[in-house]
Amino acid sequence: MQIRQPIHSAHARTLDTEGLREQFLIESMFQPDAATLTYSQIDRIIVGGIMPVAQAVRFAPELGRHTGTDFFLQRRELGLINIGGAARVTVDGTVFEIGGREALYVGQGARDLSFESVDAKQPAKLYFNCAPAHTAYPHRKVTLAEASPETLGAPETSNRRTIYKFLVPDVLPTCQLLMGMTQLEPGSLWNTMPCHTHDRRMEVYFYFDMSEDAVVFHMLGEPTQTRHLVVRNEQAVISPSWSIHSGVGTKAYTFIWGMVGENQVFKDMDHIPMTTLR
Repeated sequence: MQIRQPIHSAHARTLDTEGLREQFLIESMFQPDAATLTYSQIDRIIVGGIMPVAQAVRFAPELGRHTGTDFFLQRRELGLINIGGAARVTVDGTVFEIGGREALYVGQGARDLSFESVDAKQPAKLYFNCAPAHTAYPHRKVTLAEASPETLGAPETSNRRTIYKFLVPDVLPTCQLLMGMTQLEPGSLWNTMPCHTHDRRMEVYFYFDMSEDAVVFHMLGEPTQTRHLVVRNEQAVISPSWSIHSGVGTKAYTFIWGMVGENQVFKDMDHIPMTTLR
């Protein structure tokens, strides 16, 4: 498990390209027959990817030492969204079939988790966020049809998009974790613009559905001290609460967002006037 420490906004202003990438970018998410985990001490979110191919992947018992618990999810909840082939996820003996662009919520206290691909030639790619939890809510699969959709933006501003909210209070209860997926319409390349911050939550953006020669310019930093990261397919950006989080792609893309923090009010954000950006 890779550990990322919190970073102050004043410190972030001084970083060069490599420094920004080291602090905020997760470059490698999926490895065959393994789970990758990055522990950010910003609200203690864990971000990772699971890609079972020839065998099942399980969370090792020693993961508990990173969280100071007897096992990984003893005091945590987990949400995942599958961006690959069909998966079979077993949670304490209960089997969930998770297709592409479907989600699974795993509540606090789950002890034995196993992740398999239904077809090794089309392996599952399970992107997950994991956060501290205080209550055990039921495990649940959420299909794309069950997600709460919201369409925003306009063609003339190149940001027409549909936000599919998988793990939100309107769909199912969680302790603090929110997750969803945003799909841009053809010809739209901007996400989350005009931009915002939310002092009460941090966020992680995971970009995918990108061709090999495409990139997303992800904007971050304080509204008057903006910076950018060049992000490629299946990479994620950690966004502190003081930072904007917006991006524009050279070609079409999709992204998954996850949030943890003080509340679960999706529209609780601090909008930034375009005239303020620097």
